[in-house]
Amino acid sequence: MSETERKNSFLVDSRHLSAKALERKHELENNPASRKSPLEYFPEMEQLVSPVEQAVLAEMEAYDYNRYTAADVRRALSHATCTKEDFKALLSPAAMPFLEEMARRARRETSRHFGNTVYLFTPLYIANYCENYCVYCGFNCYNHIRRLQLDAEQIEHEMQVIAQSGMEEILLLTGESKTKSDLSYIGQACKLARRYFRNVGLEIYPVNTADYRYLHECGADYVTVFQETYDLEVYEKLHLLGHKRVFPYRFAAQERALKGGMRGVGFSALLGLADFRRDALATALHVWHLQRRYPWAEFSLSCPRLRPIINNDKITPQGVGERELCQVLCAYRLFLPFAGITVSSRERADFRNGIAKICATKVSAGVSTGIGDHEEKYAGQQEGAQGDEQFAIADNRSIDKMYDDMSREGLQPVLNDYVYV
Repeated sequence: MSETERKNSFLVDSRHLSAKALERKHELENNPASRKSPLEYFPEMEQLVSPVEQAVLAEMEAYDYNRYTAADVRRALSHATCTKEDFKALLSPAAMPFLEEMARRARRETSRHFGNTVYLFTPLYIANYCENYCVYCGFNCYNHIRRLQLDAEQIEHEMQVIAQSGMEEILLLTGESKTKSDLSYIGQACKLARRYFRNVGLEIYPVNTADYRYLHECGADYVTVFQETYDLEVYEKLHLLGHKRVFPYRFAAQERALKGGMRGVGFSALLGLADFRRDALATALHVWHLQRRYPWAEFSLSCPRLRPIINNDKITPQGVGERELCQVLCAYRLFLPFAGITVSSRERADFRNGIAKICATKVSAGVSTGIGDHEEKYAGQQEGAQGDEQFAIADNRSIDKMYDDMSREGLQPVLNDYVYV
């Protein structure tokens, strides 16, 4: 795919925009000078002083994966402990012929620290309003979709439906709109979730330390933030408008969440937006550095690839096939043996079945990325969504089906592994 074709593949539906909105969208896409600097904070944003960002980006910039050889990979696999240099070799193209050996090593490492368990959870999208223009996302503010914000009664009803399935962990998600999904709205959703679930996760817009502390007091246990890409140049071209455009504020979100009392934090790059090997390196190093600053916390990584969005079915990962994805996941496990690894419903069912036996510790089930449609979905009627989805999923198995499939693979599905006293 040429650079022009790649750029055009990210463009979203503009048929229903006003002339003024179309003009603004065109200006953002074609005139970099019209865009706010991705390093410039908004006034209300907390600026956290931490050496982690500089360290991660410096190592990513210096990473030349083409210099690694088969001998480097063999050396890395011979070590009992995977160093940063070993990890760089395992992410390189030279490691592809060693994928089966990496998978065997990753499986042993996973079994050593997690046994044969795989944790199940389900996401609940409660709003899809967004004030960002991220050109690869179905929720972006210029995309003509059905928008919806669930009220408290609707949120509780969705939670009741999910809880009746036996699920004990929920991940609450919103679009990134502080106007439609303000802090009190999200806090209320956390309080409702606490009535029905043992574990409550959040995937929302980044907030300040005090705000994370408030959400933790409302019932949230952990926070996941996708950096999307750690390549600042690419990041600037893909995040054209809104608070998400501020790269360093997003980078420091997990650290602010830990300072705010969250038990755990999740990390990810969206593979296929930029050079996936360098993004994978930066993601893991981000975790590695914070593990040393916050050794008491729980850390997890996701490894999502681009998926088609409404009004654009051309958005697909570039250069990241399933073998490459497997390589990244196995390298993550060997470098970060104690970290959780989540594989989302963006991937096919058979891939998720297989990778759960190798290195994944957590999978989503009963997934909908639309707003307010869990009751219809659980009844087998996915077309009943009230608010449009963020992206198209590849694995739509129900919780019962996922549980049975994992059991047949010889794994032990787990719905909750926390005891509160």
